[in-house]
Amino acid sequence: MGFVKAVSVKDLESGHMTGIEVGDKEILLVNLSGEYYAIGNRCTHMGCMLVDGMLDGDKVHCACHGSTFDVKTGSVVKGPAKNPEAFFKVKVEGGQVLVEV
Repeated sequence: MGFVKAVSVKDLESGHMTGIEVGDKEILLVNLSGEYYAIGNRCTHMGCMLVDGMLDGDKVHCACHGSTFDVKTGSVVKGPAKNPEAFFKVKVEGGQVLVEV
C-alpha cells in the first residue's frame, strides 16, 4: 500500500498520541517533540487500545493491565505483554504525517 496520509502535523501536538485506522490496521501515532512514531494500537497482551492508555515520554502504558511499550520501536518495556507491537515507518511531507502500511 505504501505511505498513506495519517494526520496533519497541526492536528497532533507534541507529547500527544492518536489512534488511526488504515485499511485493517489499527495504528497508534505519537508526536515526540516534532518526531512522529507509529506502532500497533492494540496491546499484544489482551487487545486493549493503547490510545486509551498513558503516554510517558517515549513509552505508552496500556490502561488495561499496565503493559508498557517503546513508541519508537514497538518493543515491550514491561509486561505482562510478551510480544512487541508492529512498527510502522513515518515521514512528514507538506504538513502531513504519512504512515507506511
